[in-house]
Amino acid sequence: MMPHAITSFMKSLLLVSVVAVLTTPADGQHRQVIGYAGVLGEWELAATVTGKTSWLTTDFLGPLTMTHVGLCAQDGPEQKTGEIRLVVSKIFSSVKATLLVDGMECLYSARLSHAYEGLLACPGRQPVPLSLWLK
Repeated sequence: MMPHAITSFMKSLLLVSVVAVLTTPADGQHRQVIGYAGVLGEWELAATVTGKTSWLTTDFLGPLTMTHVGLCAQDGPEQKTGEIRLVVSKIFSSVKATLLVDGMECLYSARLSHAYEGLLACPGRQPVPLSLWLK
């Protein structure tokens, strides 16, 4: 590369980095997480999380409620509570999450399309689809 091309490239890279930092939410920002898990989307997920921003990711943490919204509940919908930890990549438009529900740690990894779509893997169980939205 020519010295001028390298300088131009570095300026472009710096500009992209500055724009990314300026458009990043501040630490302590609250976000809503909603989602649907299960083959038929029979579990509704809801959480309010607080974010902490670094150069490459935003980490979110907060309480989680999962509600069974299927038709087979006799005594009203079943609810499970726990905690969700999300690591959102700014570069790769992806998320990695840990859900702690009923003493079980489940892992989730997804890429962003219209939602974050991936599989939720819990020990001793088949992975199930999970779609998440951050608002």
